[in-house]
Amino acid sequence: MNHMNPASADSDSTLPHAVVSTDSVFGAPCWVSLTTRDLEAAEAFYTAVLGWTFRTGRLGERFRTALAGDVPVAGLAAVASVYRMAVAWTPYFAVPSADETVARSRERGGTTAVGPLAFPPGRAALLADRDGAAFGIWEGQLATGWEEWRKAAPVSVRLHTRDAFDAAIFYGEVLQWADGGEGCCEVQYDGAEVVLRSGGETVARIHSGALGQAPDPTIRPHWQVHFTVDDLPACVAAARAHGGTVVRWEDGAREAVLTDPDGASFTVREGAAE
Repeated sequence: MNHMNPASADSDSTLPHAVVSTDSVFGAPCWVSLTTRDLEAAEAFYTAVLGWTFRTGRLGERFRTALAGDVPVAGLAAVASVYRMAVAWTPYFAVPSADETVARSRERGGTTAVGPLAFPPGRAALLADRDGAAFGIWEGQLATGWEEWRKAAPVSVRLHTRDAFDAAIFYGEVLQWADGGEGCCEVQYDGAEVVLRSGGETVARIHSGALGQAPDPTIRPHWQVHFTVDDLPACVAAARAHGGTVVRWEDGAREAVLTDPDGASFTVREGAAE
């Protein structure tokens, strides 16, 4: 099971924050998590590359919450070997009902890998869309500091898929995007891309061009998690020095695709998230 508890980040916080639930922000990305085989190695790598600090949450020693400054950024879970799960970064989307969301996904050709399972104070499931891209859903309370997470935009997510418009229909129906309800996401079309907005902010992008049967996993349909950094060349150098791989980067470029020592792919971008 992945680190499927966006609310676990609040266990050590003593700062006053309003409780935010998925009922008020449903359909929007609300968390990202890494499934890994070696938690200590992952902590060391992401500390060096992204400057994160870590704390243990309420789920136990196999799980960590990553923080950028005081803002909870992501979850790490050392469960890939135990549950035979892929080493990967996965985005989670807020939903008012995990059961209903799973049912809508199945009706539209999606698959369910795990869940829904209870992770107090909420429930989660790990799904895949009809092109095989994995994503998670979360029902319940969000992490303390989640509004800061969204406003600071240290994380963004982008779906690389076969057909962006077909994928937007799938996710729109499953996650109830643009259904007119209060707090729902807005879908816009920007050339060949589909842009998802929540609360007036861009929170995800979908674009075409992935190949379903490609041997290279970076070309197959997948959700790619992006992190913002202040100094991209230094970040790339740190990744190389600490056992990571540079998949794509050119001098002067504002974005690089990296993998950590366990093989999980992620993107780093210099400047604000887009």
